[in-house]
Amino acid sequence: MRYPDAEKLDLVEDLHGHRVADPYRWLEDAGDPRTQAWTAAEDALTAEVLGALPLRADLAAHLERLVHAGAVGVPVHRGGRAFSTRRDPGQEHAVLRVREPDGTVRVLVDPVEVDPAGTTTLDAWSPSWEGDRLAYQLSTGGDEESRLYVLDVATGKQVDGPVDRCRYSPVAWLPGGEELFYVRRLPPGQVPAGEEQFHRRVWRHRVGADPDGDVLVHGEGLDPTNYYGVRVSADGRWLAVSASAGTAPRDDVWLADLAGDGDLRELQVGVDAQTAAWVARDGRLWLLSDRGTPRWRLAVADPADPATWPVEAWTDVVPQSDDGVLSDVALVDGADGSLQVLAVHSVDATDRLSVWAADGSGRLAEVTGLGAGSVSGVSAPPEGGTTAWVGYTDHATPPSVLRWDAAEPRALAEDERAPVAGEVPEMTVVETHATSPDGTPVHLFVLSGSGTPDTPRPTVLYGYGGFNVSLTPGYSAQALAWVAAGGVWAVANLRGGSEHGEEWHRAGMRERKQNVFDDFAAAGEHLVAEGWTTHRQLAVMGGSNGGLLVGATLTQRPDLAAGVVCSAPLLDMVRYERFGLGRTWNDEYGTAEDPVELGWLLGYSPYHAVREGTAYPATLFTTFESDTRVDPLHARKLAAALQAATSAEAPVVLRRETSVGHGARAVSRTVGLAADQLAFLAAATGLSGWGAPPS
Repeated sequence: MRYPDAEKLDLVEDLHGHRVADPYRWLEDAGDPRTQAWTAAEDALTAEVLGALPLRADLAAHLERLVHAGAVGVPVHRGGRAFSTRRDPGQEHAVLRVREPDGTVRVLVDPVEVDPAGTTTLDAWSPSWEGDRLAYQLSTGGDEESRLYVLDVATGKQVDGPVDRCRYSPVAWLPGGEELFYVRRLPPGQVPAGEEQFHRRVWRHRVGADPDGDVLVHGEGLDPTNYYGVRVSADGRWLAVSASAGTAPRDDVWLADLAGDGDLRELQVGVDAQTAAWVARDGRLWLLSDRGTPRWRLAVADPADPATWPVEAWTDVVPQSDDGVLSDVALVDGADGSLQVLAVHSVDATDRLSVWAADGSGRLAEVTGLGAGSVSGVSAPPEGGTTAWVGYTDHATPPSVLRWDAAEPRALAEDERAPVAGEVPEMTVVETHATSPDGTPVHLFVLSGSGTPDTPRPTVLYGYGGFNVSLTPGYSAQALAWVAAGGVWAVANLRGGSEHGEEWHRAGMRERKQNVFDDFAAAGEHLVAEGWTTHRQLAVMGGSNGGLLVGATLTQRPDLAAGVVCSAPLLDMVRYERFGLGRTWNDEYGTAEDPVELGWLLGYSPYHAVREGTAYPATLFTTFESDTRVDPLHARKLAAALQAATSAEAPVVLRRETSVGHGARAVSRTVGLAADQLAFLAAATGLSGWGAPPS
């Protein structure tokens, strides 16, 4: 294959005694005429390669139906109203609705009505305690800037906004709906150049007032990469503020009595642990924490008595489980009127529900009827009640809502099911374990039409392995389309995730990052050894941190798989902190500013691991030009390096997309991307496909 010319610079730097080559640094600058010319040539080559893929049209037809499955969000109840999101087949984005006490439903925010082009996304929303006002956040073109608005729920009229610089801002309302706490970055002119995405502060805002006059609450003089959380009790008395430096798995927590002096007092500061704190309707301080309990627990203290704030004074309500990881809770009323806790635990990446006494006397019931799936959240009215709502999905069920009631505490009922446009293919899910080189068992979900490794088939192995993210079962149009075409789809629960708690996460970060890549390679070898596939029929796929995963896999183990999809990836681990939000991730990976940590990064950095004359697998990089988290330069640099180095005939191509970012996108854009990715892997692994698409 004739690849676009890419000048190879003789650029070598001495970094802490390491000789580090960077021959394609010029590709970091998207505005450089050389980069623009190279990119245009790559676009033409990629269009030619993808346009010739035989299964592209068939996969797009199947994906069109499967991607257009609906999705229903868990309702949030405020003042007798229920707020929730729903997307029906044919809709590009979910809409935000309100259900009135009389049962009528109205749409409050429709991103497509705001922007018919479909490039605007609804990032977050929060109703006031009374349910009469709604704060919501919109981004456009993939920028994830989250401009904040407030509307009157009864009339649907906007009463505030837009307030800019609210990316990743929580909202905590004060009673009455006139004021709220939120998080906003400082203006660009008040921060050092290059740090415009940092320097957040917690502010107190009066609805309708000029945000430049907001009251500064917290953040001055603290780490500029801090993310903040804010929560206010329903009576308006207690304010809890949390802060974490970037994505570090630890946070500081402060508590203020707004009915007293309003000063934030230290609840947890300088501790290597995570704690979520809030004051509930029973007046107690609730603490969901991994402090000394890496699989998490739920405890209580007295917000008015700082003597109960030290960890040794906490009283457990849901203690740490021997095998499950506690991930979410909701306070509910039992049939006898007692306060109870509905708790979500994950065991081997599958979620389970149970009911606990809020007085700490133990578990009351196990809830049945979930299946091998995931709970996206549990919700109950803050004023109390015997009903709770549970978000649920599995490999064949789009995000839907179940209902729990204290009258039948061991059962769940369907509340609102998301529709599917077309038939979900017949599929069996097998759970199995690979063994990593150090003996660690690695759990996998294997999806196939047969349920047994009766004959080796083209297989996609998907993974992530980082940032405490757990890959639990969820509806995936890509996985279903691949299985429908006769393939096998496998998901590996690697170290670096949260599947087994914080110890599992830390076993795959910083100096232990190589464990993640070893786990992934072991998962691939296990699929081959068990007869599911062969190396010539195996493909690997991942995005973002998962893009780093497959980038490291293809450079460390080019023999493992025949095809690779590497999406929105981190790949130059020496310079990643200089771009996008990279600086906020150095607690996960390490920093090149430290000589020892630079050694960790160079040990696996895919861009620096490319070797001339190696037969690399077919590789498709997919990037998004409006990505403000992971700069597309990573994919440009590794694509150029692989194209120059590979001795194989398998293609190495780069697919770019404009007006979309790292996260949410319109459904139609998802179909096009997924069809290209799957068709590329089908060609690499020999997937032959099927006949006519489903009706």
